[in-house]
Amino acid sequence: MLFGQSVFQSVLDRLKAQDETVEVNAPGSTRVSGLNSGLAFNVMEGVSASSARPDQAYFETMEFAHEDTAAEPLTPPGPEPEPVMPDYLAHITVDDVAAELDISAHDTVQSLSLKRRAFAKKNHPDRVDPRFRANATTRMTTANLLIDQALRRLAR
Repeated sequence: MLFGQSVFQSVLDRLKAQDETVEVNAPGSTRVSGLNSGLAFNVMEGVSASSARPDQAYFETMEFAHEDTAAEPLTPPGPEPEPVMPDYLAHITVDDVAAELDISAHDTVQSLSLKRRAFAKKNHPDRVDPRFRANATTRMTTANLLIDQALRRLAR
């Protein structure tokens, strides 16, 4: 602490004093140093970058876009086809999922983890159509149960 103030407070006071001296000595100018007043270029053909109103430049640009797209009429999208449930989602019994996972006594923790990830990549409820999520949830629950049981057997 300097003179009963923290270091931070003394730095703030010094910066404030410097700002006051700069404002008093600085001439009143709105010009940014380093920028020439003669800077001008064309953004698009017929549209000047020195437009006084940004909103007007926006509308001018939109007119160019409108002219380009007027030649091609937009067709409304047709109705989406009904989704078809993949065949594997119909197999929700424990035996079907166990056969698909193919868990054996030779599996390691890493191989079981890989099987879980591969199964989830294909069957996770978030990756299927909402109409088929119940089957996907059942398959994922069953697969996780079977893999967790295999992992407990490995731990013994």
